Amino acid sequence: MIRYQHDLTGVGADDLTGFFEGWPTHPSAADHLRLLRGSALIALAIDGNRVVGFATAITDGVLAASIPLLEVLPAYRGAHVGRELMRRLLAQLADLYMVDLCCDDELAPFYEGLGMRRAIAMVRRNYDAQAGRRAPDLDT
Repeated sequence: MIRYQHDLTGVGADDLTGFFEGWPTHPSAADHLRLLRGSALIALAIDGNRVVGFATAITDGVLAASIPLLEVLPAYRGAHVGRELMRRLLAQLADLYMVDLCCDDELAPFYEGLGMRRAIAMVRRNYDAQAGRRAPDLDT
């Protein structure tokens, strides 16, 4: 049975495998844990001890938020896990003026079904950093 939570209680890097499907390079499980820790808000879907889906938000806490990531493991797609993660995350952001995200055209109907609408977006991508920024060296 899938349970949902908004914190990292009981979650370690070993519970974060199989994500970033199709990325030529992607964050390690340890960096995935770091990005979850660094997010203002998270929603996690957990089956047993394994994270099977997650969504993240960054926000100023006053007016604006951005949702950079929503990922669901392939075996759990089609079971409304992504929809529930987004529903929970958007509920946490409901009192803000704007909540933005960028997605591929084929995903727009999914987000429209959650009450979002299409808009023009601009993005910049540094593919050399796709695996993530290096963790600080804690030995120095």
